[in-house]
Amino acid sequence: MSGAATDALRLAVELSRELKAAADQGDTQSAMRLDVARLELLKFARHEAAGAFGADERLMLREIAQLNDESLGLLEHLRRSKGRQLDMVAVGRRALVAYSSTRMQR
Repeated sequence: MSGAATDALRLAVELSRELKAAADQGDTQSAMRLDVARLELLKFARHEAAGAFGADERLMLREIAQLNDESLGLLEHLRRSKGRQLDMVAVGRRALVAYSSTRMQR
């Protein structure tokens, strides 16, 4: 396996760690930017290695996959939390409208 492919995987691991940190902080813009950069590195590594990854590279790929799963979980949690917040805002607006019309009738 080429040294360039190994270097690309090492950088992809670092980007995966940064991506997880961004997801943990709720920074979706940075997470998306890091994901795009990481994908390019993974494509490059696959092309350079021609699919023949050694044991060290497979370990790096496993770490990338694990960090990716954790990041996706964090982002999914954030998405659901935002959805609940939007639902609560809608409930509050409906209550305000209902209360306002009742108050005006008095």
